[in-house]
Amino acid sequence: MEIKPKRKVDILFDKYSEHHQDPTNKLIHWICVPLIMMSLIGLVWAIPFPHLKFLGQYNGTFNWASFLIAFSIYYYYKLSPILSYFMLMVTMFLCYFVTLLEKWGQTGGPQLWQSSLIIFVLAGVGQFIGHKIEGKKPSFLDDVKFLLIGPIWLLHFLLKKMNLKY
Repeated sequence: MEIKPKRKVDILFDKYSEHHQDPTNKLIHWICVPLIMMSLIGLVWAIPFPHLKFLGQYNGTFNWASFLIAFSIYYYYKLSPILSYFMLMVTMFLCYFVTLLEKWGQTGGPQLWQSSLIIFVLAGVGQFIGHKIEGKKPSFLDDVKFLLIGPIWLLHFLLKKMNLKY
């Protein structure tokens, strides 16, 4: 029987999992990681983007968050094409909520950057509480790339439950 070497994505998941064993910490991550992801998209989305004539009707739709999303999806694609496709769908779903926050800001609510910052801080505090319970520091403190690994780490559990190979 031939033994296949571990893929880079699985090595990253193993390393990430070392800091996420406690069930309470895992539950907190299921809530806070998507919120942090959405809030980061919202914060970058809120950075003013220049009006570019060639974008025509898409001015206002294409923004700095588009670059963040493209970079992230490309990074995920290099790790696992299947995970990248699913993350693109998750990201589109989160972008829908960012647009709702943006519209709320335009109708008298807090501006997108403000609501995104509040969500980011609250979800970040939740993450640190989870890691306090875990008794281990967050893995992104050792390596920033683990900020990108968290969302696909959660997603890979869903794909396993659906019996889909990633």
